[in-house]
Amino acid sequence: MSAVWRASRAAVKRRRVQTIVIGLVVLCSTMTIVLALSVLNAASSPFDDAFARQRGAHVVATFDAARASPEQLAQSAQRQGVQAAAGPFGQVVIEIPQPWLWMAAGPLQVVGRADPAGPVDRVDLLAGRWATAPGEIVVNSPVGGASSRLLGSKLKVPGVSPLTVVGFATSMSKSAGAWVSPEQMTALHPTSFQMLYRFASAGTSGQIRSELDAVTAGQPASSLTNAQSYFSLKEAFSASADSYLPFMTTFGVLGLLVSVLIVGNVVSGAVVSGYRHIGVLKALGFTPNQVVAVHLGMISVPTVVGSVVGTLAGTVLEQPILKVAFAGIETGTATIETTPWVSLVCLLAMPAVVAIAALIPALRAHRLSAAEAISAGSAPKAGRGLLAQRKLGSTRLPRSVSLGLGQSFARPARATLTMSAVVLGVMTVTLTAGLASSMVAAGNAGRHSGITQVQVEVGDTTAGQSAARPSDSQIEARLRALPGADRVTARAFTKVLLAGNTDTVFLNLYRGDPPAAAEQIVEGRWPSGPGEVTAGPGFLSQHGLAVGDRTTVYLSGRQLGVTVVGKEMLGNAQAMETDWATAAALAPDTSAVEYTVQLAPDTDGEAYAKRVEGIDPSLRTSLRIQPQNTATTTVVTFTTVFTVLLACVSALGVFNTVLLSTRERRRQLGMLKSIGMTPRQVMVMTVTSVAGLGLVGGLIGIPIGIIGHRVLVDHAGVLAFPESMKDVWHAPQLAALVLSGVAIAVLGALIPARSAARLSIATVLHNE
Repeated sequence: MSAVWRASRAAVKRRRVQTIVIGLVVLCSTMTIVLALSVLNAASSPFDDAFARQRGAHVVATFDAARASPEQLAQSAQRQGVQAAAGPFGQVVIEIPQPWLWMAAGPLQVVGRADPAGPVDRVDLLAGRWATAPGEIVVNSPVGGASSRLLGSKLKVPGVSPLTVVGFATSMSKSAGAWVSPEQMTALHPTSFQMLYRFASAGTSGQIRSELDAVTAGQPASSLTNAQSYFSLKEAFSASADSYLPFMTTFGVLGLLVSVLIVGNVVSGAVVSGYRHIGVLKALGFTPNQVVAVHLGMISVPTVVGSVVGTLAGTVLEQPILKVAFAGIETGTATIETTPWVSLVCLLAMPAVVAIAALIPALRAHRLSAAEAISAGSAPKAGRGLLAQRKLGSTRLPRSVSLGLGQSFARPARATLTMSAVVLGVMTVTLTAGLASSMVAAGNAGRHSGITQVQVEVGDTTAGQSAARPSDSQIEARLRALPGADRVTARAFTKVLLAGNTDTVFLNLYRGDPPAAAEQIVEGRWPSGPGEVTAGPGFLSQHGLAVGDRTTVYLSGRQLGVTVVGKEMLGNAQAMETDWATAAALAPDTSAVEYTVQLAPDTDGEAYAKRVEGIDPSLRTSLRIQPQNTATTTVVTFTTVFTVLLACVSALGVFNTVLLSTRERRRQLGMLKSIGMTPRQVMVMTVTSVAGLGLVGGLIGIPIGIIGHRVLVDHAGVLAFPESMKDVWHAPQLAALVLSGVAIAVLGALIPARSAARLSIATVLHNE
C-alpha cells in the first residue's frame, strides 16, 4: 500500500495542472449542490418539525355562535377520523383603534383559552405568562419580536375594559392573533367558536376536506364560517423559497453533471497520457489492481480537497441565500437553517461520484500489459481519424485549421465528453440570458422612461386641523390643476382580516388614474368596481386563491365579499389592490395617505414639488425613485453566480482536454515545427481542435437552454410572466449564444495552445 501511495503522490506532483483542474471542478460543483440542497431542506423540514412539536391543527375551524352550540361542537371531536381535537373556544374580532406594539390599526382576532397546552395546537410562550384572569391578554408575536420590556402594555378598545399584555406567544397553526382567559372572552361577547382538529388521514388537501366534511356533517347548516388548512400555512411558510427552488435545483443538477463529465474526461485523459507510466509501473511489479489504485489515489487527493473547501464555502454562503429566500415570511418557532446532513452528504457524496466516474476509465489501465502500455504510450494509434484528416486536408482550409479539426476524430470518446461539457455550459448561458431578459423586462414593467413622478405624502390629518385646510378631494383636484400634472393617483390603505386566516393583510385602495400596478396584470383585469381585487402570485399562492375566486374580508365589524378579478405580475405578498369604491362598503371615512403624480414630458419635477407646498403645509413631496425589484435582483443574482461557476467548470474541462492532447502530441508537434509550421499556426491548430466542438456544442445547447428557460419561467412563483416576457429570443441573441460555445472552448484552450506554440523542437527530441 505504501508503494501505491508513493506512486499516487508522484503522479499528483507530476500532473499539477490536472490536479488543480480536478480540484476546482469539484469545488465549484460541491458549492452549487450545497446551496441547492440547503434551500430544498429549509423549505420543507423546519415547518414540519415545528408543526409536529406543537401538535399543530390540521384544520382551524370557525363556527357561527348563533347557529352552533358548544355542546354540538364538542361532540364533533368524537367522530370517526378525528385523531385529536381542542375546543370549542370563544372567538371575537376586535378593532385596534391606532397602531399598537408592532401592529397597525385594524382587526385583531382574539380567542378565549384557559391554557396554552392541550391535545392540539400547543402554543409556545415566548415571554411572560399565560392570561388567567380578566383584563389580561397574550399576544401572538413573531419569534424574535417579543420583548419583556413590552409586557404590561395596555390595549384600549372602545367599549372594552383595558387589556394588559402579560405574555407573548406563537402558534404554528396561526390559530389566533391574541388569547385571553375564558372569563374575559365572556365579557367580550364572542360571536363565534373555534375548533382545532387533527385527523388520522391528513396527507393531502383532499383528505383534509373529506375529513372536515365528515366532522361537520352533523352540525347546523351554514354554521361553519371559515376553515384554515395547515397546507395553506405550509405553503405560505415556504412560498418564497419554493419559488427559487426550480432555479437552485436546476443549477445544482447541472453542476453535478458537469462534474461527472469533466472528471471522467480528466481521468480518461490521465490514463491515456500515462500509458507509458502504466507500463513502467507494471514492469516494476505493480499488479493491475495496484495500477487502478494509483490512478484512483491520484484523483482522490484533489477531489477530497475540493469537496472540503466547496462544502465550507457553500455552508458560508447558505445563510445569506436562505435570508433572501425566506425574506418577509413569519416562521413561528421553525428555525430556518439547514441540518448537518446537507454538508455531510455533499462531503461524502462528491468523492464517491468522482470515484465512480474515475473508475471506468481507470479500468482500462487494469487490462493493459506492460508491453502494450509502453508501446501504446509512444503515440496515438495511427488509424484513428486518418480518414477524416485526409478529407479535411483535401479542402481549401488552411493546413493548421484542417489539422486542428481532424484532431476531434482521433479521440472520439474524449471529444464527446468535452463537447458535453460545452453543451452544458452553453445551455447554462442560454438559460441565464433568457432569465435575465425576462427578469429585466419584469423589472421595467410599469416604468416610463424619461417621465418624472412626484410622490406626495399626506401628513398628520388630526394635527392643526382647521376649516381652511383642503379636503381629500380638494387636494387631488388642486394637484391635477398644477401646471405639468399629467396623471394623479390617490392611494389609501387599511388592514383587513381575510376569511380563513388569523393574520391581517393590507388592502390598498386607489382613486383617480390607474396606478402602475394596473399595467402589470398578467391574467384577468384591474378592479373597476366595489368588491373587486387583484393580487400578486405570492399573495394568491399563500392564501390558496386564483383569479375568479371569492373570499370575505372583515374590517371594523363590517364584512364584504370580494372577487379576485386579476393577477399581478409581482405584487406584495401581504397585500391586495382594489378600487376606491370598495372603501364605501368597508371604510367610508378613508382618506388618501399619498398621491402619485406623473408629470408631462419636459416638466420640472422640483418646480412642481414646490408648488405642491402651497396647497397645504402638511403635504410632503419627493421625486419618485422606482423601488428595486427584490425578486428580479434575487433570481438574477442566483443565476449569475451559478452561471459563472458552471461556465468556469466547462472552460476548465476544455482546458484539461487541450492540455492532454498537447502532451500526447508532443512528437507530432515537434515534427510539424521541423518542417516549417510557425508558432502562430500551432496555436491556431490547437484552438481549432476544440473550436469546432464548441460550435457544435452551442448548436445543441441552445435549444435545450431555451426549453429550460420556458419551464423555469412558467414555474417561477415569485413572478407571473406574461407571454411577451417569455418570448425573449431573437436572431442577434441566438447568434451570440452560438458563439458562446466557441468562446468557452477557445478560452479553455488559449493557455495550453500558447504552451504548445512555445514548445521547441529540441525539447521534444530530448524528451523522445
